[in-house]
Amino acid sequence: MSKYGCCSCPCLGALYERRFKSSKTELEKTANTGKLPQNVSNPAPSSASEPAGEIYTALWPFQARADEELTFQEGDQFRICERQGDWWTAVKLDRNGMETAKGFVPQNYLARRETVKEQPWYFGTLNRFETQNLLLAPGNGVGAFLLRQSEKDDIGCVLSVVISDREVKHIKVHQNQDGSFYLEQSQMFQSLEKLVQHYKRNILSCGICLTRPCAQPEPKPQDLSHQTVDDWELPKEEFTLEEELGKGYFADVYRGKWKGMVNVAIKILKNNESLNQREFLMETQILKKLRHRHLITLFAVCTSSTPYYIITELMENGNLLNFLRGEEGQKLEPQELIEMANQVADGMAFLEEQNSIHRDLAARNVLVGPNYICKLADFGLARIVKEPIYSSEDKKIPYKWCAPEAISHGRFSNKSDVWSFGVLLYEMFTYGGVPYPAFSNQEVYNMITSGYRLPSPPKCPSHIYDIMLKCWRDSADERPDFNELKMILENSGTGYMEWSSGALQ
Repeated sequence: MSKYGCCSCPCLGALYERRFKSSKTELEKTANTGKLPQNVSNPAPSSASEPAGEIYTALWPFQARADEELTFQEGDQFRICERQGDWWTAVKLDRNGMETAKGFVPQNYLARRETVKEQPWYFGTLNRFETQNLLLAPGNGVGAFLLRQSEKDDIGCVLSVVISDREVKHIKVHQNQDGSFYLEQSQMFQSLEKLVQHYKRNILSCGICLTRPCAQPEPKPQDLSHQTVDDWELPKEEFTLEEELGKGYFADVYRGKWKGMVNVAIKILKNNESLNQREFLMETQILKKLRHRHLITLFAVCTSSTPYYIITELMENGNLLNFLRGEEGQKLEPQELIEMANQVADGMAFLEEQNSIHRDLAARNVLVGPNYICKLADFGLARIVKEPIYSSEDKKIPYKWCAPEAISHGRFSNKSDVWSFGVLLYEMFTYGGVPYPAFSNQEVYNMITSGYRLPSPPKCPSHIYDIMLKCWRDSADERPDFNELKMILENSGTGYMEWSSGALQ
């Protein structure tokens, strides 16, 4: 099977039940030095004029991709003229504060000067698993650290520090009503900067001092360029096909480049004669607005001629199914699998909030990136790309992942997605095993409607198998929703705490 097999076997995709309404949130604001930003998982600010005089600093270099964009280096200073979406209008300043150029800049490369977000040790929202992998990467030693916002709403800010070659400790940073911070009540600090400076000179409870900030990975712009935010029907000539990543019934997938600059995944659709261009563009317009850290980003489409192209972000580790079956995936501990499953549940909870249905949730349709980031793929386009195929060729439907009501009556819902999530958990805890091996589709349907359920995988924690069984309840109404599943996985017992070094978070 191919590494990037999101299209390597037939799948159903998502059919949205109502038009997606953009729910972009306010950009997290930090008015004073060291004050914590709000825990916003998916910041995408609406248009707003920036207060005069506020200066932003570039945290990474950026090469302009369009004439109206600015090229800049780390440390360059900007005055923001307008905040709109992920691309801001900014004026670049020289060392004397004089204006030198004006154009668009990606907002996630900047931080407001003299705020905590400008600090090299502040990483924004991260979960424990991402944090662990970042801190234990080559180049970071004992004492390397970062501060982050926990994905758990009730935790807040966390100090994470390397305490040995393979151990990271996570310490909750408490904040008083007066805005001061502390790790221990005997020592208060008026800002996070002062807290960090103190523990660079004085040992933590774990017996070490903070040394250097963790190496911070460069972010990715949320679009190919500011021009493609609204104008995302692009000519094929702008894309170069490179390595083939996967072949499937509906599409072939390639690694490629846009204008020789940006790495992308290019999905080349098959069976184009069944596609309606207008409907295709309407569906992709809805999908392009879906932005979440655990959803694959849709960049562009090419529909001026067949075959149609779908352009998305590239995930270097391919799909979860093949990843689990590979050498690296085989070494994952149960608690690491739980964290990856929680990321999937987080993405599905977002779709659920949008009244959207995936309809083909499976390990083959989850992609894996650096630091084991998981993102949902192959959602959307169901009605115009896949449904005609499923209607005419029943055998193509992935029955082994489908809820019984979806198979018998075509009743797809968020709760039928929950059933599929249970099968996904089975795939994960069998390290890429096949559900219901050696049974035909009809046999599987007869078995599950008679009460049969997949057995617990070897070494699967009992509480995880309990989650699977809840997902496979006969009545859709009795199954948990994805927000509940996310909470259950986040609080799945003390085993996780022990795995992350007995830490507070």
